[in-house]
Amino acid sequence: MSLTALPTRAPRITYRAVLGSPYVARLLGGTLTGRLPDSMVPVALVLWATASGSSIAFGGLLSALYGLSSALVQPVKGRLMDRHGQSAVHLPAALLNAALLVILPVAGPSGGPGLALGLVVGIGMTVPSLEAGLRALWPTVLPDPRLRHAALALDTGAQGLLYVAGPVFVAALASACSPSVALAVTAVLGLAGTLVVVLAPPSRRWRPAPPNGPRTGAVDRLVSPGLVFLFIALTGVGFALGAMNVWSITMAEHHHQDMLSGIIPATCSTGSLIGGLIYGRRTWQGTITRRLIIATAAFLTGWLPLLSLPGPCAAIATVAAPGAFLSIVVACAYVITGALAPAGRTNEAYAWLILSIGAGQSAGTALSGRLAEQSLTSAVLPAAGSAFALSVLLAARRHLGPTGCARRGRHRRPVRGRHKTP
Repeated sequence: MSLTALPTRAPRITYRAVLGSPYVARLLGGTLTGRLPDSMVPVALVLWATASGSSIAFGGLLSALYGLSSALVQPVKGRLMDRHGQSAVHLPAALLNAALLVILPVAGPSGGPGLALGLVVGIGMTVPSLEAGLRALWPTVLPDPRLRHAALALDTGAQGLLYVAGPVFVAALASACSPSVALAVTAVLGLAGTLVVVLAPPSRRWRPAPPNGPRTGAVDRLVSPGLVFLFIALTGVGFALGAMNVWSITMAEHHHQDMLSGIIPATCSTGSLIGGLIYGRRTWQGTITRRLIIATAAFLTGWLPLLSLPGPCAAIATVAAPGAFLSIVVACAYVITGALAPAGRTNEAYAWLILSIGAGQSAGTALSGRLAEQSLTSAVLPAAGSAFALSVLLAARRHLGPTGCARRGRHRRPVRGRHKTP
């Protein structure tokens, strides 16, 4: 056999190659900076409320309203981006969000609880949808599917760092200066990160992909069996995370080690980053649906040791395992969502995905809070949410693959020229 006939092996993808691609480091760094308020604002609101003379319960209410209003409005902003472009939605939202964060500590105490509640709802509703926007930009910035695979894994894994660094940073600011200063710095970071993204050529020039063929209600409708089942399954994943956060507080109280309430979620997030980095560097066999189901099964298995009610050190080590598979589950879910969503509706579809996880997380937090005094039940809930997610995915697997796309009239593939490139 001649040398020319030998099969060539594709070069291995490295994160240096991904980050060295035009605009990737800028878009990823800007998005992570712009999303720091997601993890900083809830903590800053509690600290500001207590420093202003209100109760911790009122601070918790403000934090919950922020998270709820931010999640519920995601699909609306996604739809607007699909219609008018990303910069036209991100920039006004970021400016208004920063202004409200600065106004809150100034006008909140004098206006009473009602004004504070209204301002916090406004802050949540104006959070820029940078996460959904970035996922829609990857096909434009990285036409090579292998580079996109690595970028999505890196992007998904790095999000965990936000929830490690953000709360620590805002607590340090509040301690060294004041909660009002912490809110102001949060506003600056959110606006600065958003400006980095919206001023980048890929974001300014991005337009939704045109539909393949004539538009019909059946093809352009966002709701499909595959997406519905996927989003329902992801609520179970979010439920597990919300339950884990409350369980970590329960562990801290039971063992009289306050740091556990932060160390356990941080370990889970660190595991997510490591898992995402490993996943993105390899080319995996099998369909994306099969990968999603296997990763979800591993995510479930990782929570099972909690049923033995481990001690602090064992608990910290245990949560790293489900964390490692979390980024894989989310990365696969984004790929399937992009394949099943109609052309021109990707931002909105990604926003619904984010909402699904957030809604499940809120439900997990609420239920775990009510059952926190029951140690075994509290430890079971993360596995219960994961088992629900796996059950839904197994039941719906035929709707999640290419045949599910075909039943809708098309199968999304990256096509040269479908997006405007810088």
